[in-house]
Amino acid sequence: MSAITMLRHATASAHETVDAAFGAHDLASPASYRAFLHAHARALPAAERAMQALPFARTLPARAPLLAADLAALDVPPPAALPFTPGDDAASLWGVLYVVEGSRLGGALLARQVPAGLPHAYLGAVHPPGQWRTIRAALDDAAAGQDADWTARMIAGALATFALYAQAAAEPAFRPSPRL
Repeated sequence: MSAITMLRHATASAHETVDAAFGAHDLASPASYRAFLHAHARALPAAERAMQALPFARTLPARAPLLAADLAALDVPPPAALPFTPGDDAASLWGVLYVVEGSRLGGALLARQVPAGLPHAYLGAVHPPGQWRTIRAALDDAAAGQDADWTARMIAGALATFALYAQAAAEPAFRPSPRL
């Protein structure tokens, strides 16, 4: 079974929790969109910082600067990043990378909901053609031949990252405005 498949199965519930929390935001509403971006800004910079310990991660473009630019365009000061300590071993960091880079896929769909006139560099930062395939192959290569402990740490890193995003989404200041 590929590393991606293992991660997808092992983190499905956590992924659904995060999707539901952020899916409650009406991205067509400027106030709700600001709250959505603000919550992401509590999680993404910390996750991207953590995964930079992986040489492969340093080949990928960071989205935290794009998120900060979108917030600045909306006159929203960047919030402090949440504390995040997923583990400093490669296995854990590959789990972090899986969540962070996988979120680009969903971001592309969400970007379509953002009205014209609102900044959307962060959500619009999709993988160039072939990059997700390259990421999946790199993750599979890293996991190849590893033992069950390595796999468990990779899954734990992914779960910690989903928990980070869930924590950011649950903060009262970042909850979405009710949909009308």
